[in-house]
Amino acid sequence: MKKEIAFIFDLDGVIVDTAKYHFLAWKNLADSLGFVFTEEHNELLKGVSRVRSLEILLEIGKVTLSEEEKLKLLISKNLEYLEFVNKMTADEILPSITNLLDYLDANNIKYALGSASKNAPLILEKVGLLNRFTAIVDGNDVSKAKPDPEVFLIGAKKLNMKPENCVVVEDAIAGVEAANAAKMISIGIGDAELLGKATYVLKDTAGFTMDFLKNVMK
Repeated sequence: MKKEIAFIFDLDGVIVDTAKYHFLAWKNLADSLGFVFTEEHNELLKGVSRVRSLEILLEIGKVTLSEEEKLKLLISKNLEYLEFVNKMTADEILPSITNLLDYLDANNIKYALGSASKNAPLILEKVGLLNRFTAIVDGNDVSKAKPDPEVFLIGAKKLNMKPENCVVVEDAIAGVEAANAAKMISIGIGDAELLGKATYVLKDTAGFTMDFLKNVMK
């Protein structure tokens, strides 16, 4: 009997590239605080919660703020980010993702979203994918950030699947580590050196060919 499997997708860098909008919003915040925030710095924020991202940014700038000041910055950063998000369209879905979802649908394979972003449902709505996912787990559902496996374990539960029968697609080291901790198959999207702990690594989402998928699903 063929083993049933399901997929759990991260959002940023896997379904769409919203990292560029996060970067612009964080960079503008850093500029307002008087220090430079680079794209290299932005890599440190991948797969990290909004609160922890601010802490990392403040550490980079050697800036100390009160909790009240931090909250104000988090709100203003998120409002600016949402301005970018509200202009998103289906054109921003990454290469091969729509074809991949079509393939999963055609083969009755369930899939969920597992993202740290509290804006995940809004982003999916803007690009026309909200109703395609069997389940959505976002930043409102979890209390522990990746590399804790909580987000993916909740996803497996919502899909009514055993963790070991789930395939996670991630672009961040923390996400791959979370998938591995959940005892799931992990597909890393990006630099093979950085994501070497993943079960499989693809340079980008265009690597989701039929041959690759059939190999994963064996």
